[in-house]
Amino acid sequence: MTDQELLSGYVDVWWQAINDFTDLLEELDEADWARPTDLPGWDVKAVASHIAHLESILAGNPEETVDVGQPDHVTSVMGLYTEIGVVSRRGADPDAIINEIRSSATARHTRLLADPPTDGGAKPDLVFGGVGWDWRTLLRNRPLDVWMHEQDVRRAVDRPGGMDSPAARHTAEYLAESLGYVLAKRAAAPAGTTAVLEMEGSAPYAFEVDANGRGQRLPAPPADPTVRLCMDREAFIRLAGGRCEPEPGTVQVGGDQALGQRVLDALATTP
Repeated sequence: MTDQELLSGYVDVWWQAINDFTDLLEELDEADWARPTDLPGWDVKAVASHIAHLESILAGNPEETVDVGQPDHVTSVMGLYTEIGVVSRRGADPDAIINEIRSSATARHTRLLADPPTDGGAKPDLVFGGVGWDWRTLLRNRPLDVWMHEQDVRRAVDRPGGMDSPAARHTAEYLAESLGYVLAKRAAAPAGTTAVLEMEGSAPYAFEVDANGRGQRLPAPPADPTVRLCMDREAFIRLAGGRCEPEPGTVQVGGDQALGQRVLDALATTP
Protein backbone atom coordinates (compact mmCIF):
# COMPACT_ATOMS: atom_id res chain seq x y z
CA MET A 1 0.00 0.00 0.00
CA THR A 2 1.35 3.43 -0.93
CA ASP A 3 1.43 6.33 1.51
CA GLN A 4 -1.29 8.07 -0.48
CA GLU A 5 -3.57 5.03 -0.25
CA LEU A 6 -2.94 4.70 3.48
CA LEU A 7 -3.61 8.38 4.15
CA SER A 8 -6.71 8.40 1.94
CA GLY A 9 -8.04 5.49 4.00
CA TYR A 10 -7.59 7.52 7.18
CA VAL A 11 -9.45 10.42 5.57
CA ASP A 12 -12.36 8.13 4.66
CA VAL A 13 -12.61 6.81 8.22
CA TRP A 14 -12.45 10.34 9.70
CA TRP A 15 -15.17 11.58 7.32
CA GLN A 16 -17.44 8.69 8.33
CA ALA A 17 -16.73 9.47 12.00
CA ILE A 18 -17.64 13.14 11.50
CA ASN A 19 -20.96 12.21 9.93
CA ASP A 20 -21.76 9.67 12.64
CA PHE A 21 -20.89 12.20 15.35
CA THR A 22 -22.97 15.04 13.93
CA ASP A 23 -25.89 12.71 13.22
CA LEU A 24 -25.82 11.73 16.90
CA LEU A 25 -25.70 15.36 18.02
CA GLU A 26 -28.75 16.11 15.86
CA GLU A 27 -30.75 13.55 17.89
CA LEU A 28 -30.12 15.22 21.24
CA ASP A 29 -32.52 17.47 23.13
CA GLU A 30 -31.60 20.54 25.16
CA ALA A 31 -31.18 18.61 28.41
CA ASP A 32 -28.81 16.13 26.74
CA TRP A 33 -26.35 18.89 25.88
CA ALA A 34 -25.85 19.64 29.57
CA ARG A 35 -25.29 16.06 30.67
CA PRO A 36 -21.82 15.32 32.17
CA THR A 37 -19.49 12.98 30.33
CA ASP A 38 -16.71 10.71 31.59
CA LEU A 39 -14.27 13.56 30.95
CA PRO A 40 -13.79 15.69 34.09
CA GLY A 41 -15.30 19.15 33.71
CA TRP A 42 -16.82 18.48 30.30
CA ASP A 43 -20.49 18.05 29.48
CA VAL A 44 -21.83 17.02 26.08
CA LYS A 45 -21.68 20.59 24.80
CA ALA A 46 -18.03 20.86 25.83
CA VAL A 47 -17.18 17.66 23.93
CA ALA A 48 -18.94 18.92 20.79
CA SER A 49 -17.26 22.32 21.18
CA HIS A 50 -13.85 20.66 21.36
CA ILE A 51 -14.44 18.85 18.06
CA ALA A 52 -15.74 22.07 16.48
CA HIS A 53 -12.61 23.90 17.63
CA LEU A 54 -10.08 21.45 16.22
CA GLU A 55 -11.93 20.94 12.95
CA SER A 56 -12.18 24.72 12.53
CA ILE A 57 -8.42 25.17 12.94
CA LEU A 58 -7.67 22.28 10.57
CA ALA A 59 -10.02 23.83 8.01
CA GLY A 60 -7.82 26.93 7.96
CA ASN A 61 -9.57 29.24 10.38
CA PRO A 62 -7.31 31.30 12.68
CA GLU A 63 -6.26 30.06 16.10
CA GLU A 64 -8.66 31.25 18.78
CA THR A 65 -7.61 33.38 21.75
CA VAL A 66 -9.54 33.30 25.02
CA ASP A 67 -8.65 33.30 28.70
CA VAL A 68 -9.50 29.84 30.03
CA GLY A 69 -8.18 30.49 33.54
CA GLN A 70 -6.88 27.50 35.54
CA PRO A 71 -9.71 24.92 35.61
CA ASP A 72 -9.24 22.16 38.19
CA HIS A 73 -9.81 19.45 35.59
CA VAL A 74 -7.00 20.66 33.30
CA THR A 75 -3.66 19.01 34.03
CA SER A 76 -1.50 19.76 30.97
CA VAL A 77 -0.56 22.43 28.46
CA MET A 78 -2.50 20.58 25.75
CA GLY A 79 -5.45 20.48 28.13
CA LEU A 80 -5.36 24.24 28.40
CA TYR A 81 -5.30 24.48 24.62
CA THR A 82 -8.30 22.20 24.14
CA GLU A 83 -10.17 24.19 26.78
CA ILE A 84 -10.06 27.20 24.44
CA GLY A 85 -12.65 25.66 22.14
CA VAL A 86 -14.94 24.88 25.06
CA VAL A 87 -14.76 28.35 26.64
CA SER A 88 -15.11 30.24 23.36
CA ARG A 89 -18.31 28.36 22.48
CA ARG A 90 -20.12 28.58 25.80
CA GLY A 91 -22.56 31.07 24.34
CA ALA A 92 -23.13 29.11 21.12
CA ASP A 93 -26.32 27.15 20.66
CA PRO A 94 -26.19 23.46 19.71
CA ASP A 95 -27.20 24.03 16.09
CA ALA A 96 -24.36 26.49 15.63
CA ILE A 97 -21.85 23.99 16.99
CA ILE A 98 -23.16 21.18 14.78
CA ASN A 99 -23.11 23.43 11.72
CA GLU A 100 -19.56 24.54 12.51
CA ILE A 101 -18.35 20.95 12.71
CA ARG A 102 -20.03 20.09 9.43
CA SER A 103 -18.89 23.18 7.54
CA SER A 104 -15.30 22.97 8.77
CA ALA A 105 -15.02 19.25 8.12
CA THR A 106 -16.62 19.60 4.68
CA ALA A 107 -14.14 22.32 3.69
CA ARG A 108 -11.23 20.19 4.88
CA HIS A 109 -12.57 17.01 3.28
CA THR A 110 -13.00 18.78 -0.05
CA ARG A 111 -9.43 20.06 0.11
CA LEU A 112 -8.02 16.64 1.01
CA LEU A 113 -9.85 15.03 -1.90
CA ALA A 114 -8.70 17.69 -4.35
CA ASP A 115 -5.09 17.64 -3.18
CA PRO A 116 -4.46 14.41 -1.27
CA PRO A 117 -1.26 14.12 0.76
CA THR A 118 1.16 11.59 -0.69
CA ASP A 119 3.94 11.46 1.90
CA GLY A 120 3.01 10.31 5.39
CA GLY A 121 6.24 11.70 6.84
CA ALA A 122 5.74 15.21 5.47
CA LYS A 123 4.42 18.01 7.67
CA PRO A 124 0.94 19.43 7.00
CA ASP A 125 0.54 23.19 6.64
CA LEU A 126 -2.18 23.19 9.31
CA VAL A 127 -1.97 21.44 12.67
CA PHE A 128 -3.73 22.71 15.78
CA GLY A 129 -1.86 24.08 18.77
CA GLY A 130 1.58 23.91 17.21
CA VAL A 131 1.67 20.12 17.48
CA GLY A 132 4.55 18.80 15.36
CA TRP A 133 2.70 15.90 13.77
CA ASP A 134 3.32 14.58 10.28
CA TRP A 135 0.52 13.70 7.88
CA ARG A 136 0.41 10.08 9.02
CA THR A 137 -0.01 10.96 12.69
CA LEU A 138 -2.51 13.76 12.09
CA LEU A 139 -4.79 11.81 9.78
CA ARG A 140 -4.58 8.67 11.90
CA ASN A 141 -5.46 10.55 15.07
CA ARG A 142 -8.49 12.45 13.82
CA PRO A 143 -10.84 9.42 13.51
CA LEU A 144 -9.74 8.31 16.98
CA ASP A 145 -10.50 11.70 18.53
CA VAL A 146 -13.89 12.09 16.87
CA TRP A 147 -15.03 8.52 17.54
CA MET A 148 -13.86 8.46 21.16
CA HIS A 149 -15.85 11.63 21.77
CA GLU A 150 -18.88 10.15 20.01
CA GLN A 151 -18.71 7.38 22.58
CA ASP A 152 -18.34 9.91 25.43
CA VAL A 153 -21.58 11.51 24.26
CA ARG A 154 -23.34 8.16 23.80
CA ARG A 155 -22.55 7.11 27.37
CA ALA A 156 -23.61 10.50 28.73
CA VAL A 157 -27.03 10.39 27.04
CA ASP A 158 -27.53 6.62 27.29
CA ARG A 159 -27.61 6.01 23.54
CA PRO A 160 -25.23 3.06 23.02
CA GLY A 161 -24.09 2.26 19.51
CA GLY A 162 -21.36 2.88 16.98
CA MET A 163 -19.21 -0.05 18.09
CA ASP A 164 -19.10 -1.69 14.67
CA SER A 165 -18.23 1.35 12.55
CA PRO A 166 -14.96 1.73 10.61
CA ALA A 167 -13.88 4.38 13.11
CA ALA A 168 -14.56 2.02 16.02
CA ARG A 169 -12.27 -0.64 14.60
CA HIS A 170 -9.66 1.94 13.59
CA THR A 171 -9.58 3.40 17.10
CA ALA A 172 -9.52 0.11 18.99
CA GLU A 173 -6.75 -1.36 16.86
CA TYR A 174 -4.73 1.86 16.97
CA LEU A 175 -4.88 1.85 20.77
CA ALA A 176 -4.10 -1.88 20.91
CA GLU A 177 -0.68 -1.15 19.43
CA SER A 178 0.32 0.48 22.73
CA LEU A 179 0.01 -2.77 24.70
CA GLY A 180 3.70 -3.55 24.30
CA TYR A 181 4.66 -0.22 25.84
CA VAL A 182 2.20 -0.70 28.69
CA LEU A 183 3.49 -4.21 29.36
CA ALA A 184 7.19 -3.32 29.36
CA LYS A 185 7.25 0.20 30.77
CA ARG A 186 4.13 0.83 32.80
CA ALA A 187 3.63 -2.67 34.16
CA ALA A 188 7.43 -3.19 34.37
CA ALA A 189 7.24 -6.78 33.15
CA PRO A 190 10.64 -8.51 32.90
CA ALA A 191 12.31 -9.66 29.67
CA GLY A 192 10.64 -12.70 28.16
CA THR A 193 7.17 -11.77 29.42
CA THR A 194 4.47 -12.23 26.79
CA ALA A 195 0.98 -10.79 26.62
CA VAL A 196 -1.91 -11.43 24.27
CA LEU A 197 -4.92 -9.19 23.80
CA GLU A 198 -7.98 -10.95 22.42
CA MET A 199 -10.43 -8.19 21.57
CA GLU A 200 -13.78 -8.95 20.03
CA GLY A 201 -13.91 -7.91 16.38
CA SER A 202 -10.13 -7.89 15.81
CA ALA A 203 -7.31 -10.36 15.36
CA PRO A 204 -5.24 -11.04 18.52
CA TYR A 205 -2.42 -8.68 19.46
CA ALA A 206 0.68 -10.31 20.97
CA PHE A 207 3.75 -8.69 22.52
CA GLU A 208 6.95 -9.79 24.26
CA VAL A 209 9.33 -7.80 26.42
CA ASP A 210 12.77 -8.04 24.79
CA ALA A 211 16.21 -8.05 26.40
CA ASN A 212 16.31 -4.25 26.24
CA GLY A 213 13.07 -3.93 28.20
CA ARG A 214 10.95 -2.96 25.21
CA GLY A 215 7.61 -4.42 24.26
CA GLN A 216 7.93 -5.89 20.77
CA ARG A 217 4.97 -7.08 18.74
CA LEU A 218 5.01 -10.77 17.87
CA PRO A 219 3.92 -12.07 14.45
CA ALA A 220 1.60 -14.61 16.10
CA PRO A 221 0.30 -15.13 19.61
CA PRO A 222 2.13 -17.74 21.70
CA ALA A 223 0.11 -20.74 22.78
CA ASP A 224 0.72 -20.09 26.47
CA PRO A 225 1.42 -16.37 27.07
CA THR A 226 2.37 -15.02 30.47
CA VAL A 227 -0.89 -13.10 30.52
CA ARG A 228 -3.94 -13.18 28.27
CA LEU A 229 -6.51 -10.38 28.25
CA CYS A 230 -9.92 -11.07 26.71
CA MET A 231 -12.56 -8.37 26.32
CA ASP A 232 -15.08 -6.81 24.00
CA ARG A 233 -14.27 -3.67 22.03
CA GLU A 234 -16.15 -1.32 24.32
CA ALA A 235 -14.38 -2.60 27.43
CA PHE A 236 -11.03 -2.09 25.75
CA ILE A 237 -11.65 1.46 24.58
CA ARG A 238 -12.96 2.42 28.02
CA LEU A 239 -9.72 1.16 29.56
CA ALA A 240 -7.30 2.35 26.89
CA GLY A 241 -9.10 5.69 26.61
CA GLY A 242 -9.01 6.35 30.35
CA ARG A 243 -12.79 6.49 30.59
CA CYS A 244 -15.17 4.77 33.00
CA GLU A 245 -14.80 1.19 34.17
CA PRO A 246 -15.96 -1.56 31.77
CA GLU A 247 -19.23 -3.32 32.43
CA PRO A 248 -18.89 -6.27 34.84
CA GLY A 249 -17.98 -9.52 33.14
CA THR A 250 -16.63 -7.94 29.95
CA VAL A 251 -12.93 -8.43 30.83
CA GLN A 252 -11.23 -11.75 31.60
CA VAL A 253 -7.60 -12.24 32.62
CA GLY A 254 -5.77 -15.51 32.02
CA GLY A 255 -2.32 -16.52 33.24
CA ASP A 256 -0.50 -14.23 35.67
CA GLN A 257 -3.37 -12.51 37.45
CA ALA A 258 -1.26 -9.90 39.24
CA LEU A 259 0.51 -8.87 36.05
CA GLY A 260 -2.77 -8.83 34.17
CA GLN A 261 -4.23 -6.42 36.71
CA ARG A 262 -1.16 -4.16 36.49
CA VAL A 263 -1.57 -4.03 32.72
CA LEU A 264 -5.28 -3.24 32.99
CA ASP A 265 -4.59 -0.51 35.55
CA ALA A 266 -1.98 1.08 33.26
CA LEU A 267 -3.78 0.65 29.95
CA ALA A 268 -4.99 4.24 29.54
CA THR A 269 -2.85 5.84 26.85
CA THR A 270 -5.09 8.66 25.65
CA PRO A 271 -7.06 11.32 27.57
